[in-house]
Amino acid sequence: MARQDTTPARSDLSSPDGPVRTCVGCRQRVARRELLRLVVGEQDGRPAVVPDPTGSAAGRGAHLHPTTACYELAVRRKAFARALRAAGGQGLPTDAVATYLTRVPDSRDRTPDPDA
Repeated sequence: MARQDTTPARSDLSSPDGPVRTCVGCRQRVARRELLRLVVGEQDGRPAVVPDPTGSAAGRGAHLHPTTACYELAVRRKAFARALRAAGGQGLPTDAVATYLTRVPDSRDRTPDPDA
């Protein structure tokens, strides 16, 4: 008797665009390159949620669309502490992320440069 494979299909975990991650704000699954990686780092000598735009910082990361709307959703849902599995994470400041998002324009809001 032939044995049937009962493991679920894993085709939803990768795409032609590369690895897929979930935004902690809106919970939408998109290509990793479209999201900003966040890690627990230091701000004024205390643990805080900080952006990791290069994606190279050590430790557990969470991903967020680089928009203020997704940031506000994540703050309201208290998603950073859960996603980063930070001990006592309810008090982790996220000011560094908010500051980063105000300095970096959202790539989806920009219109393509016709001369490029």
